[in-house]
Amino acid sequence: MNDIYLVSNDGSGLTPDEIKAGLIKSLDGREPKKVLILPPDFTRYHSNAGYITNVYYHVLTERGTEVDVLPALGTHVPVTKEQWDVMFGDIPYEKMLVHNWRTDVVKLGEVPADFISGITEGLWTDPVSVEVNRRVMDESYDLIISPGQVVPHEVIGMSNHAKNLFVGVGGSDMINKSHMVGAVYGMERMMGRDNTPVRRIFDYGMEHFLSKRPIMFVLTVTTAPGGNIRTHGVFIGEGRECLTRAVKLAQEKNIDFVEHGLKKCVVYLDPSEFRSTWLGNKAVYRTRMAMADGGELIILAPGVERFGEDGVVDGLIRKYGYRGRLHTLEEFNKPENTDLRGNMGAAAHLIHGSSDGRFSITYAVRDITKEEIESVGFRSADYGEMIKKYDPEKLKYGYNTVDGEEIYYIPNPALGLWINREKFEE
Repeated sequence: MNDIYLVSNDGSGLTPDEIKAGLIKSLDGREPKKVLILPPDFTRYHSNAGYITNVYYHVLTERGTEVDVLPALGTHVPVTKEQWDVMFGDIPYEKMLVHNWRTDVVKLGEVPADFISGITEGLWTDPVSVEVNRRVMDESYDLIISPGQVVPHEVIGMSNHAKNLFVGVGGSDMINKSHMVGAVYGMERMMGRDNTPVRRIFDYGMEHFLSKRPIMFVLTVTTAPGGNIRTHGVFIGEGRECLTRAVKLAQEKNIDFVEHGLKKCVVYLDPSEFRSTWLGNKAVYRTRMAMADGGELIILAPGVERFGEDGVVDGLIRKYGYRGRLHTLEEFNKPENTDLRGNMGAAAHLIHGSSDGRFSITYAVRDITKEEIESVGFRSADYGEMIKKYDPEKLKYGYNTVDGEEIYYIPNPALGLWINREKFEE
């Protein structure tokens, strides 16, 4: 098929009808009998992948095609019925397949150690297993559709494309080691960029192990002013070019430069989207390049009720805490810490979620105790008191003055990347 690129000519975004027409056109010349759709889960609600999945589901089933929907959970918990209805509309909940990153995967091969050493400047020298959900390799599926958003990402640089396969419906070795590669290589060297070491690992996996599978990517570039999804571009294709083009638009739409380091930044986490610090720490990842040395990051997190998305990871976060890159690597390298060494994704997350002492991180929550928050290395504040001072209903995106003090307010950290222009230009 020829790639299809839909780009809004103004800031208002593409209309649902324009998007639908492009999706229908992408099926020209195809007569699939059985289709697997791999949308992101509810944590990527603002990708508009829910609408895209709904359109494909109805267009295909009306043609007599059997359609299964396998959300790309990665290590996240399954999509609830309530979340499903909000994101995917009237697709029956029973059509959902649940990915288990520990048990549902097959190994396709390896990304060799010498390749990885070369792309990481010798910072990581282990091979990485390439694993995907067994259904991706099920030849009864004659079309696999992978929709999702391209946006700055802390592990890979810019999200989606092959990441949706090798992490979203991938296995533990790839998930763990790709996160560690990103952590040891350095977030600031990668966020907002395309050809990072982690991206090159995924590109290698696509080229060597999935090039013969009928995978069609449907990549979006979106923003969500006021919580309303605005789709600036949709890039559909089977190769790499659709990602390259989507990255360029996402760099334009999803990276915000601030003119100087932020002394105080307040980030709000929507309780329907963020229930754990595992997800909520996007507030840390996406602002760290904008924070001033000695600054304060305040995270308003009314829905955060746990640290990890599952019990194992939650326990690791409670045990080791967010205490900086060097401390985490020291703990990781101790032979006796087999629990941390066996879960590299968690180790990388602990590195990503710390400011390395450069600025303070204050979590204001309702459902975790002050002692628990402080035990993992954050500061704690009373949510009720903080929300009175920093009311999301009254704050506007960007700079605000509160009690004579300048603050920078971000209503959703998942949709962008914030960078101090002074430091970036240095």
